[in-house]
Amino acid sequence: MTAIDLSPLLRPQTAADALSQGVKADEYALLVNRLGRAPNMVELGIVSVMWSEHCSYKSTRRHLGKFPTKGPRVIQGPGENAGVIDIGDGQACIFKMESHNHPSYIEPYQGAATGVGGILRDVFTMGARPVALVNALRFGDPSHPRTRSLVAGVVAGIGGYGNCVGVPTVAGETQFHKGYNGNILVNAMAVGLADQNRIFYSRGAEPGNAIFYVGSKTGRDGIHGATMASAEFSEGEEEKRPTVQVGDPFTEKLLIEACLELMATDAIQCIQDMGAAGLTSSSVEIADKGGVGVEMNMDLVPQRETGMTAYEIMLSESQERMLMVLRPGREAEAKAIFDKWDLDAEVIGHTTDTGRLVLTQQGVVVCDIPVSPLSNDAPNYDRPWNPPIAAPALDLSRLNLPEDTAESLLNLMSSPDMASKRWIWEQYDRHVMGDTLASSQTGGDAALVRIHGTTKSLAICSDCNPHYVAADPFEGGKQAVAEAYRNLSAVGAEPIAITDNLNFGNPEKPDTMGVIVRAIEGMALACRELDFPVVSGNVSLYNETDGSGIPPTPVVGGVGLVPPGARTAGIGGARPGDKLLLLGRTEGHLGASLYARVILKLEGKDAGSPPPVDLLAEKKASGLVRRLIGEGRITAAHDISEGGVACAAAEMALAANLGLRLTSSAASDKAAAWFFGECQARYLLAVPSDDWADVVGVLDQAEQKWDLAGEFLANDAEKASIALDGRQLPLKSLRDANEGWLPAYMSGQPAG
Repeated sequence: MTAIDLSPLLRPQTAADALSQGVKADEYALLVNRLGRAPNMVELGIVSVMWSEHCSYKSTRRHLGKFPTKGPRVIQGPGENAGVIDIGDGQACIFKMESHNHPSYIEPYQGAATGVGGILRDVFTMGARPVALVNALRFGDPSHPRTRSLVAGVVAGIGGYGNCVGVPTVAGETQFHKGYNGNILVNAMAVGLADQNRIFYSRGAEPGNAIFYVGSKTGRDGIHGATMASAEFSEGEEEKRPTVQVGDPFTEKLLIEACLELMATDAIQCIQDMGAAGLTSSSVEIADKGGVGVEMNMDLVPQRETGMTAYEIMLSESQERMLMVLRPGREAEAKAIFDKWDLDAEVIGHTTDTGRLVLTQQGVVVCDIPVSPLSNDAPNYDRPWNPPIAAPALDLSRLNLPEDTAESLLNLMSSPDMASKRWIWEQYDRHVMGDTLASSQTGGDAALVRIHGTTKSLAICSDCNPHYVAADPFEGGKQAVAEAYRNLSAVGAEPIAITDNLNFGNPEKPDTMGVIVRAIEGMALACRELDFPVVSGNVSLYNETDGSGIPPTPVVGGVGLVPPGARTAGIGGARPGDKLLLLGRTEGHLGASLYARVILKLEGKDAGSPPPVDLLAEKKASGLVRRLIGEGRITAAHDISEGGVACAAAEMALAANLGLRLTSSAASDKAAAWFFGECQARYLLAVPSDDWADVVGVLDQAEQKWDLAGEFLANDAEKASIALDGRQLPLKSLRDANEGWLPAYMSGQPAG
């Protein structure tokens, strides 16, 4: 092995050195106090990544504690690689969502690809076979010069990794807004299945056992990726390309199979993937959760580059790597399995009873620090925050609403947020593994994935309306959870739990911190009232460029269960003659709506306050929808969200390829509010005429507000149209407008 000059690594580091690695002066002073001396370069590097916002959640830990995390089906809540829920029959569903925002902006393909790889490892680290992927994407204004290339790169990266590793991408969402011009969001979610008696954790290490490194060799890619993801952007971010990891989905596939094969034995005592901060975070988390120390020899770490220092080895974020502690005497058995799969596998150290992280290189101790300051005893800030001021109500009396409702519908359905994302999801393999029953990308509310070998299935969705959160963080936070609850219910699934990805700007700004706090509190209230606990999640802060932050975007990933043999519903099942039933109270709320932004051209606070969220009404309406689906009384169901009744009805007509006569119970001067208002706790249900009396009887008995919103027609497909407000809108024209925008945009046509 090439000799390395260790003297620069051993030199005590100053406060100025610390600042260059993202450790502020007060944090450096705290570190010196806890160590009783100045750290050397390796020790400072380790602290800098473990104390980064990305790894420590130092600005949000005290607020994340407000989330409900327990429930009758919760096996493992936050604190592990992923959350775990009971889905019956001795089986468990394991899932998590994480961000790869900063890397995806710098290097779109690899940033998005490695985001997929990282979230897959979070799931199979716990013993689950991944069965589904989800992505929640936010891009800048379509007219921004970088947006088109960012969309192309991110989508190619997601598809390239997910398709090659052989896991279907079944759900997701894509939005555009100028607030993401300098900071796109790439949130990836993975869902897996495991037997409840074969779940693996990062906790449980005991002193005196071998530390086993498996997977790819360590290189210099991704060094200080966690630190980069914990700071604002500025112009010239291309210089940060070396901090973006490079992924290999084929190696990941081998790693999945090798890990699951070893997990079928009892050789593993605990296991942790090498994600953000690489070998540093994985070793520290194993040590902290097990209450043990760790000693590792850097010379034994498989390396693909020569002359790597302990600093580089510990901070590298090279992909497709895992760290595990083996039970005594199982080293040869484990190595044989990884040799069979042609993966590196080496014992690089052992656990101790010292509670310290000790590293050697070339026989020299290059790091010797206690574990606790790196984890539980890391900084935990109570950031000052200003209560956010909610946007005022939208005063419709002062606005001139367009009279042509059909034209408004056409414009909304072809707007960037509402337009079909077929161009994106056709690049993803949605059916590999053979258990995808329905994907939300084709317009449904949630994906359905059969639990292999059974007649039950998982429902999976992703939701957030950042415009609501910006206008009123508390109500917007509630709505993100409530919409996920509705989307799962709309396919007939019992909502069980959520994961989240909280994307915000700089928490050191009191106004931004106020938005974070109130959004979390709104989400927490909704989770409690809906019995919809948080079992895992991620926080992504400092999403700012040159001081301008993103729209607040707390994404919710929901998971529900369809019992064995139970009926499900989708948006495309309506049949000619079915009546369209509007379930829920309609008050024509246009504040913060798609209509306000696209048709009225209102931005920010000028677009008004978001619709209030009545959680009791959400729970009651959703329960009724699940009951009606289960009893087979409706042929299609759709949650009403952006674009209101008209857009939801248009999506149902397009999915069924049927004409639709849409009727409004509102006065003509309030038609726009009725058709496009985004009042919450509402669904559209397609009800066969023969079942109409029974269905409305159920709703009346439950004292549930409902309305007749229209009827599906037996038109010839070529002549089908949507009739509303006295005008016929050909279904073909609507489909062309809805499906045409994104392909035209990606082919280079000017953004409309």
